[in-house]
Amino acid sequence: FIPPIEVSISRENGEIVAVLNHKTVETGELGRIAAQSAKQLIIQNFRQAESEELYQKFASRRGDLVLGVIKRIDRRRENDRGVATVQLDNEKNLEAILPPSEQIRGETHNPNDRIKAVILDVKRESNRVKIVLSRTHPDLVRRLFEEEIPEVADHVIEIRAVSREAGNRAKVAVSSSDMKVDCVGACVGVRGSRIKNIVEELHGERIDIVRWNDSLQVLIRYALQPAQILDVHCYPRLGRAIVLVDDENLSLAIGKKGQNVRLATKLVGWDIEIMTDEELQKSLNKAELWFRQIPGITDELIEAFITEGCFSYEDITVLKAEDIATLSGNVLTEEEADDILEYAEQYAEMMETATAEEEEQEAQAAEEAQAAASEDMDSLFEGSDEEAAPAENPAEEPSSDTKTTLDDLLGSDEPPQGHEPGHDPENRS
Repeated sequence: FIPPIEVSISRENGEIVAVLNHKTVETGELGRIAAQSAKQLIIQNFRQAESEELYQKFASRRGDLVLGVIKRIDRRRENDRGVATVQLDNEKNLEAILPPSEQIRGETHNPNDRIKAVILDVKRESNRVKIVLSRTHPDLVRRLFEEEIPEVADHVIEIRAVSREAGNRAKVAVSSSDMKVDCVGACVGVRGSRIKNIVEELHGERIDIVRWNDSLQVLIRYALQPAQILDVHCYPRLGRAIVLVDDENLSLAIGKKGQNVRLATKLVGWDIEIMTDEELQKSLNKAELWFRQIPGITDELIEAFITEGCFSYEDITVLKAEDIATLSGNVLTEEEADDILEYAEQYAEMMETATAEEEEQEAQAAEEAQAAASEDMDSLFEGSDEEAAPAENPAEEPSSDTKTTLDDLLGSDEPPQGHEPGHDPENRS
């Protein structure tokens, strides 16, 4: 057994002191191997201390804007955007990475390009610190506004919320603490001079400036501009808002591929549904028909469900049994309310299954139609005079006796009947 040698370094003069069995040992007596081991240990401790310092420095800077130069791009495939390694400004010994998932779609990077990004994450890896950057995070829009717009940097204008689909479109809600400062006009600038620089930095991303309002109904109207809104119904218990528009503004409010309403939903933090007045009335009528099939339900509870924004069995499943008992005016016990909740959960699951089956059947029919068309084209190219044979194994219609179809559950006129899972109205106590 070789007793360990304790080595310490004086913080005042850097003198190395070795102690063995409580006795000081001259460093010259330790030998080359011991000296080399001590050196490696000291270097390792220095690296650990340096790594810890860097981690603590950047861990608190998540979401901050940083600048840097791309040193290299590691691509797995020829057309892959690859992982960009970035040398951060003022950090000579520290490199960060910009993964493909955090790069703006359609944007290309090359070595020696200067970029702006926000710190997404800071990780420890052995004695190294790994910094992950992002150009798709909403915080990048926030930081660019602070950089380009003095009123935002001085906190005269506050950015209240940001929703973004990177490289395509973003919505920024702003408010002003000074009544003399127009928050929207200040962000846009004269002839768009201020917002233009931000758009260019984001590779042409369109930015909508939304005036913030503490009233949710007003804020939703602003968030869906330029669509003209007729009315907004808010249902706090479900976190849902139904927005009524006319036929001319329906597609404008929804946006291309649903983008406008999707960004507005993220901006306000509520689930927004766009409807015409006719569509809303159909939903209300259908909901009333469906809810009347629930054993033990009362007219007052049906009205309460609809008032709370429940238009389907799935909506009811969001509630708790005690909520349902309260909505009934405490006419129902909590056990009876739990039976209603169980009924809604089972039918919601059946509807989800039926929807998935119908979508699968439609996809299969489309594939078979495409295969049949391909066979017809092949026959024409081969110069065959015979008609192309129909596709094998055509999709069979599911038997109405053995399979529940979506029309059975989602029919516009008929509510679900017949098979009430786990309930017998006649035996209900």
